[in-house]
Amino acid sequence: MPEHFKMIDTVRGKLTEIENSAVDELLAGRLDRRGFLRHGSMLGLSLPFLGSLVAAAGLGVQEARAEGTPGGTVRAGIATPGGAIDPVTYYDSGSYQLVFQTAEFLCVTQPDLTLRPVLAESWAPNEDGSVWTFKLRKGVKFHNGEDFKADDVVATFDRLADTNGASNALSVFKGLLSKGGTRKVDDHTVAFHLDAPNGNFPYSVSIDNYNAVILPASYKGDYEKTFEGTGPFRLESYTPKVGATFIRNPDYWGEKALPDRLEFKFYADVQPRILALQAGEVDLLDAIPLDVSQVMLNNPDITVLRVASTAHRQLHMRCDTGPFTDKRVRQALALCIDRGKLVDGLCHGMAAAGNDSPFAPAFPSTDKTVPQRVQGIAKAKQLLEAAGLASGFDITLTTLRYSDIPGYAQLFQNFAKEIGARISLNIEDQDKYYGKAVFGQSDWLDSPLGITDYAHRSVPNVFLKSPLVSDGPWNAAHFKSSAYDGMVASYQKALDIGAQRTAASDIQKLLLDETPVIFSYFPDLLVPVRRNVSGLPPIAAGLLLDRVSIG
Repeated sequence: MPEHFKMIDTVRGKLTEIENSAVDELLAGRLDRRGFLRHGSMLGLSLPFLGSLVAAAGLGVQEARAEGTPGGTVRAGIATPGGAIDPVTYYDSGSYQLVFQTAEFLCVTQPDLTLRPVLAESWAPNEDGSVWTFKLRKGVKFHNGEDFKADDVVATFDRLADTNGASNALSVFKGLLSKGGTRKVDDHTVAFHLDAPNGNFPYSVSIDNYNAVILPASYKGDYEKTFEGTGPFRLESYTPKVGATFIRNPDYWGEKALPDRLEFKFYADVQPRILALQAGEVDLLDAIPLDVSQVMLNNPDITVLRVASTAHRQLHMRCDTGPFTDKRVRQALALCIDRGKLVDGLCHGMAAAGNDSPFAPAFPSTDKTVPQRVQGIAKAKQLLEAAGLASGFDITLTTLRYSDIPGYAQLFQNFAKEIGARISLNIEDQDKYYGKAVFGQSDWLDSPLGITDYAHRSVPNVFLKSPLVSDGPWNAAHFKSSAYDGMVASYQKALDIGAQRTAASDIQKLLLDETPVIFSYFPDLLVPVRRNVSGLPPIAAGLLLDRVSIG
């Protein structure tokens, strides 16, 4: 037996059945290096250990990143925070980009969607994934001098899971984790007792869930006064609507931040941010929309970091409203779309084609053997004729003025003309489109036909549940299928990658048949930086600036 296979066999004896199933998938070629590292890290195996298995399997090792030069100030241009900053309730990029510098998560996603331990040193599930136990890092202090302990983790997630509060994280935790489900084992061990088994749970307490920063148990609000956390930077000053500055935390538990200081400038719109970067007033921006990317890509002084993302635009069709009560009409609209033109034209090649389910190519559990839906005008016309709509129909598409969405809406309008669907466009400001974000008071949730943007997630759980299960709070398609609901439950509780892919395959095929929502493309995330900037990790979750250097 070759030496590297002996090494693999030796360590397999120490792995659980679920962990060994991931090794089986890797060796059989059904899971690539990236997918194996991601799934193994989610189960709580360390990245160095996983890397040794990958190397033993002959799939290479990840190159170490060069370290930058310490010192100096990093200047970032970001969107103006939407209101008072509170990690429990915030939902906007401008707010969480600031908090990410001062507060930390139990774990964070890497560019390859693996999980890196931060305030948690390790974690592991029980046999069915209904309880996940996290070992916490010792010797960590909050900026106020308090020791970080299990009580802080319990209090943080009880706040976020409280259905009587205003937690923005309830979109993640409803039906997954209830208040009281986070339990202290000892000062540095916490057990999450879930409402239902969940195979991807660690992502729910990572940076993927941007509300899940760990706050002191004593937290009572007024976050803007202190920006309390355990992170590599501490608050220097914060001025609403203007900007914020942070300085290196000399008492940080880990490797000290490279920059001495961070300076954030707030901008109400993307165009002023771009002008500030071009003029050298800031060193980097948060993510920019696809529709302005060409300005940045053609500038020799600027580098645009492209990050493969699972963000997307959901084109919903109300399944309880004519003509979309007939799935043949929904299928016809999906078939009229030229996805290649969307990827290559609208997105300038910076996107992946969608196959009418939330399972983006970036997810390891996506069944890539499910045939890709392609444009089929003749078939679409046949479906409309069979549905009694041979002469077409008239409908209004309501959507929001954001990024590439108006362009997508216009292209979709033109595609639909080819099959006789006459679509009028109603493009609204974001506040009007979302309304109160509840049924009966939201153009998003009430319109018969609409397009909505969804931000990146490292696992598809939220995409599968909130917009598509029968009682989902974001179910703009008003889609109700007990079969689908059962498939999602099976997917979410699956621990091994093979079972996840089997459940994913069933979901993908059902959604291709029912087509309540069209998923045409998954655009890349684009982060522009000045050419002299290095060390910014290309992750879709947000800006982490502690390793950034200005050359």
